[in-house]
Amino acid sequence: MSSSPSARPLAPPDAIEVPGLSAALKQVSVQRMLACVTKLAADGYAGRRVGTPGGRAAAAWLTEQLGGLGARVRLDAFDVAEVRELYRTPVLGWSTDAAVRQLEHRRDFVEHLASAEVPEPRSAPLVGAEAADLGGRWVLASAEDWTQACTRAEASGALGVLMARGTDAEGWMPKMIAGPTRRAVAVIGLRPDLHRQLADALRARQVNVTASMPLRSVGAQGVNVHGHLPIRWDAADETMARSPEGGPRVLLSAHFDGVGDDPDRRLPAAADNASGVAAVLEAVRVLRASLRAPVDLSVSFLDAEETGAWGSAHHAPAVAPGTQVINLDGAAQLHQAASVEAGGPAHGLLAAVDQAGRRTGVALRAGAMASDNRRYAAAGLAAIGIGMGMPGYQTPAETPERVEPDTLLAAARLLVATVWLLAGSPHA
Repeated sequence: MSSSPSARPLAPPDAIEVPGLSAALKQVSVQRMLACVTKLAADGYAGRRVGTPGGRAAAAWLTEQLGGLGARVRLDAFDVAEVRELYRTPVLGWSTDAAVRQLEHRRDFVEHLASAEVPEPRSAPLVGAEAADLGGRWVLASAEDWTQACTRAEASGALGVLMARGTDAEGWMPKMIAGPTRRAVAVIGLRPDLHRQLADALRARQVNVTASMPLRSVGAQGVNVHGHLPIRWDAADETMARSPEGGPRVLLSAHFDGVGDDPDRRLPAAADNASGVAAVLEAVRVLRASLRAPVDLSVSFLDAEETGAWGSAHHAPAVAPGTQVINLDGAAQLHQAASVEAGGPAHGLLAAVDQAGRRTGVALRAGAMASDNRRYAAAGLAAIGIGMGMPGYQTPAETPERVEPDTLLAAARLLVATVWLLAGSPHA
């Protein structure tokens, strides 16, 4: 794969056939993957935020799935600090002598993760950030100077700061649950056009703002789900044998957690990252059934990626040296090419991914993948991060219907082909 940010053109499959690979790729089931995505995005899992009943239920279901494939499954719990949690729907509205306007959370305004907790609505006049007296008031600041406005607001005893915050292409303001150090005042992101309207109103007349921000920091316990499925083909009696020895060590990983539902909205987290989990699970299923070469195969479904990749940070130091890690984060909407980021001593692994892309017809391009792969690379392991799109990213629009079957198929086939090629390559 070229290190250029442009996509590698699709290339025809290599002339030399890899024994059994073509047949194995045909075994990849889109229906199973779509069912997995739908399952994990269902109401009962409530967005799968780390430390919640929905997150634990997702881990339990994945444990069952890996056990059904014959894996030796191990659960590994760990503590997570400073998870931002909305425990009620925030309120934001303003009034003038001519009008009253109530705004819609996640469409018109959103929590800023630096915000202090304001449990109940508080009403006060609005002033600009340049005003002489900010005490007891709401402060309107631009996105560029919101930190300075916060500093003045804190020193003056203001209630909070309203700053401009953009939306995605569909008008949603995405949710995050890990962020910067909290301020001593409320910080609320306001849609840019509404921010301009509020600034215009403030220049013409007095404006009163009413707002709450029931946002707190909580600790949580995450749990990683690890499965070990070493493969060795016993040619003597044509049976599959389990063996921890022989073949390269390969770890396939994907995080299963999401940002969690809002108090009054579903955030299904279908693309990020139920889609990646589905593709990894299907790849493992096909490899377990079809691969006839030795490989020490493991899979890790990781928790707490959305809070700063705590699950992989906890796991990476315990991974055996020499393990080659392939992490999939997003397999929902492949456009021109999959994004690939290599870290650690990954030259050989990157070559295998590139060859797998050529054999499966999946174009690849170098691109940033800020996900769990970086934790493994930081631990000195060969690690590749792959992403194939997340439509509706971290919003209520991230539904199973938007996960493209062809993208799931491409992702699972790329994983199968990569492990197949690694298993057939010379190794120490």
